[in-house]
Amino acid sequence: MHPPFRAHLEAPLKLLLTSGGVTNASIRSALVRLLGKPIDECRALCIPTAQWGHPMCDPTSVRGFAAAEPLWQHSSGLGWGSLGVLELTALPTIGAERYVPWIREADVLLVDGGDATYLCHWMRESGLVDLLPSLSDTVWVGVSAGSMVMTPRIGSYFVEWPSAPDDRALGVVDFSIFPHLDLFPQNTMADAERWAAGIGGPAYAIDEQTAIQVVAGTVEVISEGRWRRFGA
Repeated sequence: MHPPFRAHLEAPLKLLLTSGGVTNASIRSALVRLLGKPIDECRALCIPTAQWGHPMCDPTSVRGFAAAEPLWQHSSGLGWGSLGVLELTALPTIGAERYVPWIREADVLLVDGGDATYLCHWMRESGLVDLLPSLSDTVWVGVSAGSMVMTPRIGSYFVEWPSAPDDRALGVVDFSIFPHLDLFPQNTMADAERWAAGIGGPAYAIDEQTAIQVVAGTVEVISEGRWRRFGA
């Protein structure tokens, strides 16, 4: 584990930022500590919204995430006590009086990958961003874009949504994330080094066996795999 340090921004809720989900015993133990109770006693909401902004995702992949199919065993398929779907693009049309209680009642938000700029847009449009400061007991488990959305910038390398104005995200944490290290031919450490050179701030490259935990501004890397930190 990486020695903790203080981030410049205080995360409003407990964050478990991953590349591939809860893929090993170390990350699972961290998740259970954050939840404060067993996974099978927790209420989870799946947020698939980022998938709609990425060309590699489609209705079948969204269904797979929501239905906890085997490819999503490390997020929606962990054995939650209850599992629901929160589609951010729908929220502006139904009113806060309906969806805010759903969010407040959840123990964990499972935020899937896709395009982080698209997810960022709909977190703002839906009002979820405005709720974040009041969700101090909620755990945010991000996968890929679901993690990257909490960073200041994702780098043009990862922008797939054609309508994205730039590569900026929410900036809840003060570091950026290069996910899927070594998983794809274009996600080597050399690629991560080139990406980090253009980010202009601290950043991490993480593989599928690594997570970054952020609680009250304290950042800790939890890994059974390969990762690297860039910048001061």
